[in-house]
Amino acid sequence: MQENQISQVVLDSAIQIHKALGPGLLESVYEATLAYELTKRGLKVITQQGLPVIYEKVKLDLGFRIDLIAQDKVIVEIKSVETLAPVHRKQVLTYLRLANMKLGLLINFNVEKVVDGYHRIVNNL
Repeated sequence: MQENQISQVVLDSAIQIHKALGPGLLESVYEATLAYELTKRGLKVITQQGLPVIYEKVKLDLGFRIDLIAQDKVIVEIKSVETLAPVHRKQVLTYLRLANMKLGLLINFNVEKVVDGYHRIVNNL
């Protein structure tokens, strides 16, 4: 399954979850339900994956955590905030670079329609 196909499954799952639960819950609730839904749909899901920083050939485990990785190809960063800030997109791009991955999804569930809170971030895709 390619990145674009995975992202479509993630978006469809996020829409279903948002319709069922609505906005205003904690990010951890959306993360757990999205992981469950994606697994139910046959995707491999890793949650809270540690992400080390490599600086001058030194591996630094600094506590960075990727919310969700789908099929070992797509990073999903989940938010439940009033407004996304530019730094949220930059965070996903940094995660993509550090993990050497191509596609990241930033999903803010604290919106009226989840498609309004859904953003694709690419790293050399």
